[in-house]
Amino acid sequence: MSEASVPDARYRWATGYLRALIQAPPGPPPGTPPEIVRLRAQRRLERLRDFLAYLGNPHRVYPVIHITGTSGKGSTAAFIANILHVAGYRTGLHTSPYLQVETEKLQIAGQLMAPERFAEEVAILDQAVRSWIARGGQPLTYGEFWTALVFQALRSERVDVAVIEVSVGGRFDLTNVVLPEVAVITTVGLDHVRTLGPTIRDIAWHKAGIIKPGRPAITGVTDPELLAIIAAEADAVGASLTVVREGSDYGVTSTGLGTTLTDLRTGHTFPIGLLGSYQARNAALAIAAIRTFADRIGGRIDDETIARGLVTTRFPGRFEIIQETPLVILDGAHNPQKMAALLEALDALSVQGRRLALFGVLEGHDALTMATMLAKSVDMVVLTTPRAFLRTAADPVELAAACQAQGTHAVTVDDPAEALALVLEMAQPNDLIVVTGSLYLVGHVREHWYPSSLIVTQRTCWPIRRSIAIQGAESACRQQHGSV
Repeated sequence: MSEASVPDARYRWATGYLRALIQAPPGPPPGTPPEIVRLRAQRRLERLRDFLAYLGNPHRVYPVIHITGTSGKGSTAAFIANILHVAGYRTGLHTSPYLQVETEKLQIAGQLMAPERFAEEVAILDQAVRSWIARGGQPLTYGEFWTALVFQALRSERVDVAVIEVSVGGRFDLTNVVLPEVAVITTVGLDHVRTLGPTIRDIAWHKAGIIKPGRPAITGVTDPELLAIIAAEADAVGASLTVVREGSDYGVTSTGLGTTLTDLRTGHTFPIGLLGSYQARNAALAIAAIRTFADRIGGRIDDETIARGLVTTRFPGRFEIIQETPLVILDGAHNPQKMAALLEALDALSVQGRRLALFGVLEGHDALTMATMLAKSVDMVVLTTPRAFLRTAADPVELAAACQAQGTHAVTVDDPAEALALVLEMAQPNDLIVVTGSLYLVGHVREHWYPSSLIVTQRTCWPIRRSIAIQGAESACRQQHGSV
């Protein structure tokens, strides 16, 4: 984002402070043995636990719903948080990564944290870290500081409940210091293999690590081999495990982009606010988590409240319609599992013109497979280089060659803003443009419609500027392709 455009100097200081903590790319260097990766991750967790104890264990003050998964964890977290918000709970939401601004990762009662409050919390934690180091404690990394910041800020904001999305994996993720009321594992697929792999069984083991002794767990994983790993973890720690299955627990009805979920036990139907039929699984997991959470705390959240929460949930960069003519969709599909879901959703659209794609992804996300999948489903691909601090993007020239091998026209434009300008210029009114791949790319191009400065100051990912036009675009698209 353009920091100079944000009026609050304290907020600019806070974000600069955080970014200065970034010393190396996330994840281990290539070739690091798995046992070394795990040992280092365990040490980070222990250091964070020690520091949180020094702060008075802020993460133990409020109940937590903890969510992981290769795909769907962000959307599921958004569903859960919004349902709780609609139900009257003062809800904190942590998601990762952010698209455009840091405060996306810290949402309170349905709004991004106010920039002045964010800066205040960073300053408080900075002083705590200085005192900690003076007493012999070790300095915190970027991830450790951020995680402590989230837990501390949620305590300061006196939330009734916190919805915490895992960053990577689960077992050794820095958020895995919590003792959740409910743990949710959405899916397991091949992603972040260098950190979590090398096999999908290893990845399932990492995801299962958020299950805690005596605390219920919910999963959408149905593959027998992977489910067995999750079930074994639950058995080992004495936790109940609920498997949510399409066809036995819930049914899905799709009309174009619109999706309705039916609870097959009660017959209640739930229209889903987020677009794409794949969101039905995430919504079903959210419903199961909400009901389990309510039972645990002795509360009650009725189906009408759940329905209002599901239909009003919004989540930026996930099959987000951001322009009507030509139709532009933003979706951060950064692994093959997510790409397959995106392409299935695109197939539900009745597009008269061409399909144009803007694609770029970071290294380590099976970029060639995704580029090949995308090329088979569109008429042209513009390949670009996502911008992420200390991160390396997959080579757009190699990705272009993979697209051309499928007979799809492909061009490379290194700068994402220039790439977006090109694809918008090339598109005809009845064409469809999909921007996909890295969430960093989606966040970068989203600036064209929603500037970061407005997001920060208005405390919403949909600030007032073009929101009326975009709401009209969503409405028109839903009327054309199927209402929600």
